[in-house]
Amino acid sequence: MKKVLLIIMCFIAMQLGAQTITNYTTADGLVDNFVECIDIDVNDSLWIGTSVGVQMFSGSSGTVYDMVNYPGMLSDNIKVISGTSTGDIWIGTDYGASKLTAGFSGMFWLSYTTTDGLISNQVKSIDEDVNGGIWIGTNQGVSYFDGNSWISYSSPDLHWSGVNAIAFDLNGDKWFASPLGGVTHFDGATFTNYDTSNGLLSQNVTALLIDNQDNKWIGTDLGMSVLNASNSSFIDYIEMYPLPPPHDSINPVVDIAMDSYGRIWTAIYVGYLAEGGIAMWDGNQWFDFDVSDGLIGPNVRGLAIDSQDNVWVATSAGVSKISSIPSTVSNISNSVVEVYPNPTLGKVYINTQSENFNTIAVYNNIGSLVYSENLKCQQKIEIDFSSLTKGLYHINLHSDKGVENHKLLIK
Repeated sequence: MKKVLLIIMCFIAMQLGAQTITNYTTADGLVDNFVECIDIDVNDSLWIGTSVGVQMFSGSSGTVYDMVNYPGMLSDNIKVISGTSTGDIWIGTDYGASKLTAGFSGMFWLSYTTTDGLISNQVKSIDEDVNGGIWIGTNQGVSYFDGNSWISYSSPDLHWSGVNAIAFDLNGDKWFASPLGGVTHFDGATFTNYDTSNGLLSQNVTALLIDNQDNKWIGTDLGMSVLNASNSSFIDYIEMYPLPPPHDSINPVVDIAMDSYGRIWTAIYVGYLAEGGIAMWDGNQWFDFDVSDGLIGPNVRGLAIDSQDNVWVATSAGVSKISSIPSTVSNISNSVVEVYPNPTLGKVYINTQSENFNTIAVYNNIGSLVYSENLKCQQKIEIDFSSLTKGLYHINLHSDKGVENHKLLIK
């Protein structure tokens, strides 16, 4: 029998008070609840993009930028937002890109379109390289802006479907993600493509991040592929965030971010199920956060991490801030509980180690109680769930210290 070890993670820690999730909506000052994109600037200010403009949000209010008050903006429907090392704020729209800058009469937006040298007005990503250059991914390729002039790259050097994410490795080389063509490495002279023929999980790349060890975290519509530092092999993750079968082996990645501890945070959303959340890789295993832990909504649109390692989550229902996150997994909980096998066909074993739990309660994914039992200092619990419908369940273990929650998939 294969044993799957589940260490108490974020949703357990939340009930034990190890970290906090704070939610913000229009009632708290957001200009709109449907937040399309999010970023943190050099001053730790939060910036959000919505369909009604841009907002610099302080937690209770914030400055709103829209076309009515700032005619230099190309659109109120913001698709991308990115803060640079100089404090500039860039936004991407379907009509071009704009940069917020200071003038004699206050702040204004300086806009760029194909007329100025941008390869296409349909902007998908904006990123700054180590030299301060701005790289703008579009549906037709990528444009580089050094502050004075433009250089663009497109097919056949890049896939014809365009560029929707950009990252820079430790050598300063550029990596471009394509919606239909995998990823392309550009060393300044040569373009090298990596796709499913090389081991990539899917051609549809949705997000891209390069960590401190030069590993390339490549988010796709099926899950995560990690290309090692030597660009020679992939490791795939397709069950980062638990979903009910038969969808449990599909984890569409929306966004990726990394905190100061090197932990990888991944936004996942399955549109046809209207289910999603956040998965965090600590270097050994994945932990997840979702609405059951306090996240404001399942439709996660983007991630941003501030200097205090608070994780800001943009959703279609508002913004969530995950704070007071333990620096190591061992700090999240002092107990280790084994739940196996998981997923299961019916019978489940729960090894509580030295922890004394007095009650177990099991809920289905809509919150209905389906099983409960009083425990008598049992360190190993055996339960037959074969009569339950296939799907995702929550196991709550109650002790004098609090409540620990595990997610279980029944196939």
